[in-house]
Amino acid sequence: MPIAKISPSLLSGDFGILAAECKRMVSHGADWLHMDVMDGHFVPNITIGAPVISCLTKHLDAFLDCHMMVSNPEKWVDDFAKAGASLYCFHIEATQDASALIDKIHAAGMKAGVAVKPKTPISTVMDLGNKMDMCLVMTVEPGFGGQRFMAECMPKVKELRARYPDLDIEVDGGIAAENIEAAAKAGANVIVAGTSIFKAEDISATIESFRTTVNTEQALLAKKN
Repeated sequence: MPIAKISPSLLSGDFGILAAECKRMVSHGADWLHMDVMDGHFVPNITIGAPVISCLTKHLDAFLDCHMMVSNPEKWVDDFAKAGASLYCFHIEATQDASALIDKIHAAGMKAGVAVKPKTPISTVMDLGNKMDMCLVMTVEPGFGGQRFMAECMPKVKELRARYPDLDIEVDGGIAAENIEAAAKAGANVIVAGTSIFKAEDISATIESFRTTVNTEQALLAKKN
């Protein structure tokens, strides 16, 4: 049974004190730290790159979940590996050979994730389940924070979980208290949340609530299977 991993999105943090924000999330119980890497090409915004990750790893001992919203993701594998990224998650829409890219990521010493946009069929990644370490099902359009959770993406999660009961399945976009149960029931166990964690009155309690919900639903799914 895949256990819950709560991965606060640092896109909702203060970039001026990014290392301190990372440490704050870890102190509140975050399992991973979600780093949104945007290149201004694959998505309209520009955020951070490998040099920032390299600086952060000098101050942190944390699992850095790097979501690569970039064109030509093959180009940046070695740079992010050297910078200390833990997981390199590329978009299926941005590559011509996902299997080869997964091999390259693994050879560089990182875990490999594959992300799909809301309008991309889950069939595009279904055959990669035994190679990738994680699949990210986007629940908003990539590129901006603060968007509405798209519940219509949950059937993708459910289909993926049915075929790969042990795979880490991540959801990212608009996740909050009112929809965490829907995501968990569908089979997601890795939860990315920005605003709902960073703006919470009690961050530790919010993270723990998300974790409890996910672990409860994962246990129920395991019993059904």
